[in-house]
Amino acid sequence: MLSFEMNDRKKIGLGLTGFGILFSFLGIVFFFDKGLLAMGNILFLSGLMLTIGLKSTMQFFMKRQNYKGTISFGIGFFLVLIGWPLMGMILEAYGFIVLFSGFWPTLAVFLQRIPILGWIFQQPFVMSLYGGVCSLISHSIVCRCSWISTEVKGCQSEKC
Repeated sequence: MLSFEMNDRKKIGLGLTGFGILFSFLGIVFFFDKGLLAMGNILFLSGLMLTIGLKSTMQFFMKRQNYKGTISFGIGFFLVLIGWPLMGMILEAYGFIVLFSGFWPTLAVFLQRIPILGWIFQQPFVMSLYGGVCSLISHSIVCRCSWISTEVKGCQSEKC
């Protein structure tokens, strides 16, 4: 069984990633402030590299199926840095969704297991939203909805 060892480098990486998300959120709240967004991007990427390592980060972004997300995230990152925050964030959001689409099912299962919040995510209305998201993913990327307990209409994958 693999164990997740939390050393100082990973702790610092998680902290930088958290601050990157916070700065990006504040940049959006303060009407796309380009300074906060740029800091958020730099902190997020450096935190990701420290958490999973430089080699793993490069392998993740350079996978053949991740090229579209990597290119749009990179162009969005560049647009934020040169002063076009709105267009840059739109491209970054698209790239983020494409890059991390494989992690959404894992996140949904994690959210369902949180003691108080999990009850909300197990309600039929929220579960139907999961099904809608999965059907969107199945038509555009890959359907990975085996974690949903209900049948998803329109899904062509054997996993559903």
